[in-house]
Amino acid sequence: MSRDLLVLIGRRLANLAVLLLGVTTLLFFLLRVTGDPAAVIAGSDADAAQLEAVRAQYGLDRPLIVQFLAYLASVLRLDFGMSLSAGEPALGLVLERLPATLELAGVAMLLTIAVAVPVGAWMGYAPTKPGRRIAAGIVFVLQGVPGYVVALIAIQIVAVEFRLLPSVGYGGPETFILPAVALASFLAPKLVRVIAANVTEAMAEDYIRTARSQGADGMELLWRHAVPNALLGATALVGTMFAALVSGAVVTEAIFAWPGIGWLLVTSTQTLDFPVVQALTFTVAVLVFTVNTVTDLAFALIDPRLRRQRA
Repeated sequence: MSRDLLVLIGRRLANLAVLLLGVTTLLFFLLRVTGDPAAVIAGSDADAAQLEAVRAQYGLDRPLIVQFLAYLASVLRLDFGMSLSAGEPALGLVLERLPATLELAGVAMLLTIAVAVPVGAWMGYAPTKPGRRIAAGIVFVLQGVPGYVVALIAIQIVAVEFRLLPSVGYGGPETFILPAVALASFLAPKLVRVIAANVTEAMAEDYIRTARSQGADGMELLWRHAVPNALLGATALVGTMFAALVSGAVVTEAIFAWPGIGWLLVTSTQTLDFPVVQALTFTVAVLVFTVNTVTDLAFALIDPRLRRQRA
């Protein structure tokens, strides 16, 4: 491993430490502005004496700064406490739900790539043709349609009217189709536009003209020369999209009752389950940062010039 790459990894780890400190600090104080955790634990019928007993039991009667320092010490041990509603370790509850979210994000990302690559290559190969201009307009419009709108329409037509697929739940392969389509419908248009623009740019390069002069036909020029270079430029967007899927599929998971961390975040916020919300935020921050870092490292390994620049 080169020195430049080691420097890049070291700086990324330092950035992660600063990020996690900022996220945990902000979340700790914001969550306590939204409500009294003692009231959640004791229940709505608790009297003043019961509330005081709960505060003493959980250390909520101590000064806020003391609670915060104790919380930071617990975070360093990856101990976020017990869930106030489930009575289980908060981090364990999050890690239990995480695979469902990662599986859905992976399927949605594969579907996005499977649609975006051929469509983007087709649009970018001859962008001035009328059919491709119409397709570009359609893609531009679809880019502004939220995924939850597609989700609701798909449920109404596919699940309710024709009863072809289940609308809620997590189980066999058929349960992935509608939520994955809803997520991919919002991501694919963005990736299509990037790939189309990259293919158009690649088709004007000198190496394409050289390959054409040597007798390469249109499809060979497109798929052997232009598309690989276009995909290299779109790698960063794919990494960002996957990170967004992991952290931002809350609405889609809620619509389809998908038992992932997005749905867990909704229910934990509603019940003021602070330990679970804090564990969720910490886990998502680490995941998003890891995905972005892996993407950067992949670029650095591919292009030494970029590695030196980032380091």
